[in-house]
Amino acid sequence: MFKKNVFTSLCCGVFIFGFCAVGYPADLQFEYVMSIGSKGDGPGQFRYVEDFAFDRKGHLLATDAAHGYVQAFDRKTGKYINRFGGKGDENHQLDKPEGIAVCPEGNIFVADYSTGYIKKYDRNYKWLMTFSDYGSEPGENIKSEFMAIHDGLLFMAEAGNHRVDVFDLKGNFQFLFGGKGNGDGKMNNPEAAKVSSEGKIYVTDLKNDRIQVFTKTGKFIKAWGTTGSGPGEFKAPAGLTFDEQGNVYVSEIGNNRIQVFDKDGNFITMWGKEGTEKGEFSNLHGIIADKARGWLYVADTGNNRIQVFRPVN
Repeated sequence: MFKKNVFTSLCCGVFIFGFCAVGYPADLQFEYVMSIGSKGDGPGQFRYVEDFAFDRKGHLLATDAAHGYVQAFDRKTGKYINRFGGKGDENHQLDKPEGIAVCPEGNIFVADYSTGYIKKYDRNYKWLMTFSDYGSEPGENIKSEFMAIHDGLLFMAEAGNHRVDVFDLKGNFQFLFGGKGNGDGKMNNPEAAKVSSEGKIYVTDLKNDRIQVFTKTGKFIKAWGTTGSGPGEFKAPAGLTFDEQGNVYVSEIGNNRIQVFDKDGNFITMWGKEGTEKGEFSNLHGIIADKARGWLYVADTGNNRIQVFRPVN
């Protein structure tokens, strides 16, 4: 049985087991479940864990930008299962994989940060094709980041060109939106583009310290967040995911914490601080929710591990 560390959401700030949890409503709580991985290059180990997806076998897929592998784990036990990619120049290999997404047919798309390539694999991790390239022209990218698939389209944030690129699942470029700036719809080093169940695109605008929301055609809807460490404020928001109720979870590199909002950007709760203990973080990146169970998987990049939490009812 796992030892429980409970993060309680109250209307005032409290510290429980050394972790801060602030917000509302009072029944939204989380507990630590387990950690996955350790530092290293071997199977099940990490050097720079980045982002996640679930494959059609139900496994948790995790990218690692340092050793170049995508690794698969049992989502319930954290047990290592398999890996693919790895450094090299062969078609199936990767240099710095960061973004990852899985389509309804089970094919896996991986964005390679340093080469500009997006590689497509089948459900058995066999390479199928490569598309896109390094550059700034439409259909090219620089510093590709976290991505998502919705309604037959792949939405990918790219930090180098400060935009979101959109492709179909055959690798054909469709359109882009964004561009460098701090006005509505503009971006500065976007880290993640994720799609809600309503089909809205949520972007972590990392260097503008905010979240932006767009229609699936790239039209700006709204933004929230300012620079800071208070509730609803950000320092380098990175990963983003949604739970079954549509709540938005955001991981922050600068504040080493997770914040939770409703779909309209109203603050609900937060937890985490810098450290190496359970519920503490270093250099947070990707985050994903298992909607069926409510479990939350967090890329605790600086600590070379994935931390797993679950809601307390």
